[in-house]
Amino acid sequence: MATCVLKLTTILSLVLLIIIIFHSQSSISADIEEEDGDDYYILDSPVPQFRSRSRFLASIIKKGTHCNPITKNICNGISANNGTSLLYCCKKHCRNILGDRNNCGRCRNKCGFGERCCQGKCTKVLRNVGHCGKCNKKCSPGIKCENGYCGYA
Repeated sequence: MATCVLKLTTILSLVLLIIIIFHSQSSISADIEEEDGDDYYILDSPVPQFRSRSRFLASIIKKGTHCNPITKNICNGISANNGTSLLYCCKKHCRNILGDRNNCGRCRNKCGFGERCCQGKCTKVLRNVGHCGKCNKKCSPGIKCENGYCGYA
């Protein structure tokens, strides 16, 4: 009987450990997606060559919209989201070069492991008190940034 209880306790603790690990990994990936979570870019000024039935629709571009880098249409150098996004046509899709890890500052400029694209520059966010874990997340004065968390113990 005691060995049966010991086996069940061991199995239960392993299952709980797996659930905790899975939950922490999914919350980390949710933080990554949260940074650029909207589905649309709202242009700072409407694009005249972008045809639409209304001025409102002419001032919105869906993320990943197809474009042609040769003809430089729709999203080459277009400012969006009150200046926090700058759209360029990278590999036939509109990309925000101020926040896209695969097109940081310019098309095809990939940030390395542990880096995020902050204002168009690849920034190490694991130990940076001004960008702790993600762009513009500042730690309180005197608190260290460790492993992307302020005051990680």
